[in-house]
Amino acid sequence: MTYRSTYQAASTAAPAIGSHFTKLLATAVRQGETDLAPEPSLKVIEAIIDVTFWASLRREEGRSPKISLAYLPPLLAGQPLVFEEWILLTPYVLTKLAPAVERSGIHLGVWDEDGELYVWGTTRAIADCCFVLEVIEPGLLVVKHRRIKGFGKFINVAVLKGDEIKIIDEHSKSLPDCPAMLSSLLDYNSPTGWNDSVNVFVQLAASMRAHGHGGSLLVVPSGSDQWRDSIIHPMTYPVTPAFDELKILMELEIIERNITLWQDEVNRTVESIAGLTAVDGATIITDKLEVMAFGAKIGLSSNGIPVEQMMVTEPVIGNTAITIHPAQNGGTRHLSAAQFVFDQRDAIALVSSQDGRFTIFSWSPCEGIVHAHYVDALLL
Repeated sequence: MTYRSTYQAASTAAPAIGSHFTKLLATAVRQGETDLAPEPSLKVIEAIIDVTFWASLRREEGRSPKISLAYLPPLLAGQPLVFEEWILLTPYVLTKLAPAVERSGIHLGVWDEDGELYVWGTTRAIADCCFVLEVIEPGLLVVKHRRIKGFGKFINVAVLKGDEIKIIDEHSKSLPDCPAMLSSLLDYNSPTGWNDSVNVFVQLAASMRAHGHGGSLLVVPSGSDQWRDSIIHPMTYPVTPAFDELKILMELEIIERNITLWQDEVNRTVESIAGLTAVDGATIITDKLEVMAFGAKIGLSSNGIPVEQMMVTEPVIGNTAITIHPAQNGGTRHLSAAQFVFDQRDAIALVSSQDGRFTIFSWSPCEGIVHAHYVDALLL
């Protein structure tokens, strides 16, 4: 391929991204997986990122493009819409096509032929491990791929914002204090985003971030009322009996599920619960997916000890842990979440900011401190 990129971050990030896809596909083959997407070369990765970045800075009829590109031939796409004549991949072409494919789940298919990259059409279905590049906003791109035999949230590989490059550190999931939800966000071998409660919390987090209002979700142990000691009473919106629709859906036996209808119903229920987090205060849900309350105010527990410090990390290569006072991390929402986890050490708190920042608060028994995991790079 003779294409020469002019966006420096494209050439800088391509080797790490290429290495991820090489390892991903090798792992899938060893596991006996078939019908996998092709491995993109470094030149292909660099060229797609470069063209898409410049397209993201353009405007068409006053709107910035939001595009998702998938690198695969039409034969590996499910029920593709194929153009009679393939179109050379350029920023101009992407800008013009963007209005037709800006809705969630639609990808522009891209493939190389005779040393050039072409847009061949559109598709909603892509092969496992397919290289996907999504434009989030002008200058902000995310490289991701579909889980092996999976539904739900794609696995993010890299985030590029202008000259800032974040390569996701998949080894973060091996840390002894890594929450199960964070492990799920990092683990591309996890087969599906819908088959257990941990992965449903991933979908809840993505939906919380998407509604843009900011919010808090407190995940507390089922069968215990200890969490009530850290909530100001009376609660504004207690739920009685607990709303357990999501729990019921997840407990259905596989043979009882019409997979498409079941998936749609899970998705709708996740969206409705995530919507509660937009109300001022915290939504409380058990680890068995029972909604107990929303709009709840967090206060000091009966021990009356305020949280004084916490550890902050981000699961990207090159990140190092720092220790700060919780008040340095954000506003009241973040401070109260850190306090809740400090007092209720078997709970976790998920906090979304209006600016898109997302944090998982958990207690670190190894360090004896509240651990704030910045995970917005995994949820884009």
